[in-house]
This record gives sequence, C-alpha cells and structure tokens, in this order.
Amino acid sequence: MSILSILWSSGKAHTSIHRVHEEILSLVADEREKMHTWMLMGREAARNSDCGQMLHWRLSSRALKGRGIWKLSQWWLQRHLAREIERLNPKVLLLDGIGVARLIIPVVARLHLKSRVIVVFHGQSRMRRSDPKLFDAIAAHRLRLVAVSEALAESLGAKLGRAVFAARTAINPHSFKQELISRDEARGRLGLDSASIVLGTVGRLVEEKGFLPMLDVLSELSRVRTNIHLVLVGEGRQRPELESRIRRLSLGRMVTLAGYRQDAAQLYKAFDVMLIPSRSEGLGLVLQEAVMADVPVVASDLPVFVEQLGVKGIYVSPNDVSGWVTAIEHVLDSDRRSLAVEQGNHLASEQAWKRFRKSYVELLADDSGTVSASQNCENGKAF
Repeated sequence: MSILSILWSSGKAHTSIHRVHEEILSLVADEREKMHTWMLMGREAARNSDCGQMLHWRLSSRALKGRGIWKLSQWWLQRHLAREIERLNPKVLLLDGIGVARLIIPVVARLHLKSRVIVVFHGQSRMRRSDPKLFDAIAAHRLRLVAVSEALAESLGAKLGRAVFAARTAINPHSFKQELISRDEARGRLGLDSASIVLGTVGRLVEEKGFLPMLDVLSELSRVRTNIHLVLVGEGRQRPELESRIRRLSLGRMVTLAGYRQDAAQLYKAFDVMLIPSRSEGLGLVLQEAVMADVPVVASDLPVFVEQLGVKGIYVSPNDVSGWVTAIEHVLDSDRRSLAVEQGNHLASEQAWKRFRKSYVELLADDSGTVSASQNCENGKAF
C-alpha cells in the first residue's frame, strides 16, 4: 500500500503528532518502500526512519497560510505539490489536521487520482467559516475525518457539521515499558534527590498546558512539605514567565526546568505524582505514559481526560490552586501504588492499543466507502 503522510512541521514542538503518525505507518511497515512522509515546515530530522522516504519542504508559515500577498505564492506552491502528489500517486494521503487539509485538499480535488484522504485531528483548532465546505471537494467515499479522542471527535463534528470518527490514539505498551528506566536512574539523570517528593509534568512550556499555576500550588505545598520538588520536562515560549514566577516565589531550589529531553518517555518513574493541568488537549499522550509507568495522575477536568480515566481519575479545574493542593495532598497521603494500579486497570492500555491498531488497519484498507463500527474504537459512533 502506498501512503503519503503530510505533516505541518518537524521539530520538538510537534513530537507527539509525529509519534501518532509513526504508529499509524508502523501498521504497514512491511511496505516501507511505498511510504513517503513530507514535513511542510522545519528542517529537523524525524525521530526515526520508520516513516519511509522523508522530504522536508522547508516552507514558511506565511507561505502555507496563503494570506494577503502570500496568496500568489501559495498558488505556485500548490502547483508544485500537485505535480509531486501526481507523480507518487499514493493510495492513501494521511494529513495532519486542518492546516495541512486547507493546503492539500484543494490540490487533490483537482487531480484525477483515486487516492483516499484521511485527515487526523490531534487537537482543537480555530476553524474558519470556509472549513466545513472544504471537505465537499472530496467524494465522501474517499474521505475520512478522524479525531484522536471521542471528546475531540464530538467537538469537531459539531463545528464542521459532518461525521468525525473517534479513533483514540494509543501507544504500544510493551515497547514503552521496555524503555522505562528505574526510579533511581531517572532521578539521577534529572539531578534529583532520592528522598524528595517529586511532582512531574511533561509537555511544551506554553499557556495552554497550564503549568504556571502549578508554581503557586508548589508554593502552598512547600509550607508543610519541605522536601517537595516540581520537575517540568519540556521547552517553550513560556519559559521566561515561568522563571520569573519561580524567582518571585523563591522556589529556585524546589523546581527543575529540565528542558526538552529526547529521553523524556523513559523518566516517568522519577515522579511520585504526575500533574497534567492542561487547559486544552486533543488526547494527552503523557497521561497514558504516566499510567503505564505506574505513576498516579492528577489531571485537569477536561472531557478527554475523564474519557480515559473515568471514575478512577482525580480531576481539578486548571486554575483552581487550592483544589490542586488538596488533590495532591490526598494522593501523597494515600496508597499511591494502589491508585496507580486502579488507573492502569481503567485505562487498559493493552486493549486500547489493540483497538487503535484495528481502527487504523481498517481505515487504511477501506475501499468500500463504508465505515464499520470498529473504526470508532470507543462505541461505533461518529460525531
């Protein structure tokens, strides 16, 4: 099967999206010579070579969005893209969200190809008035809109006025667990004291991840727990603001800004509690990773987190500092191992992985124009 996967950008900020596309492409890994991956922006190499033949277009954001004087530039770009897509003549185009879809779908619609188009939505996006009509250009039997969670599918379905299928993303639990390192080794890599109580976060340092209020939470907790420590693994534009707040609250010895780390997925056992205070998420792979590492999770009360942990989750509104303090104190004073096991049983990572694989095997192979119930890995419904 020939597949062309087109992603918005390379780079550290897009790592989780790359991982999802890699997992999808791994389902047809025996035909790697027929797989192609395009990165529209950025120059950084992919994490591995499992994505087939890689091409970096190295385009600018302005050229991709095609606004104002860049409209003419985009017209020439789309002509070039059309020639390359026609040359490859892929059976399936796998597109990374609405930004890529806006650029590529008009191109595909003008070509006399029978390629099927799968658009994978990884998170909430700001929709344009023209977006619902965008997908009319592709015959319904050749188009699938897929969201990485049921909550996201429902939201997008309402915005676009058409069916969006939920195929909740999952990662291979066996591969993930094999890569984990011990608590002591993980703390050693992060420069942490083995006796500290460590609260962990993993993600880009941006406002929507909700990390800034966690510094106020730490300040409150440190009044009664002098050995508590917060680790933020990730990098982003909010780092200066976080550093300023750390200085203002005199938390320098209690916070580690670990930056972007390629070994981030190996380090979860360094944490006593995982904090996920996001204000917006399409799925949140870090939740799955923490649970599979047997680390209890406290998360914001987003529907996508409730979808994954159900009644076993501990949820707090993103900006409720006192609520986070209470929830973390509760976890620290309880049997953390038992809570982690309960959350792991509810997440059921092995079954989730099998459903994810089955969903995309069927999506990639479907030539019938119909979608079976199992293509929605939760309950067979489209939103």
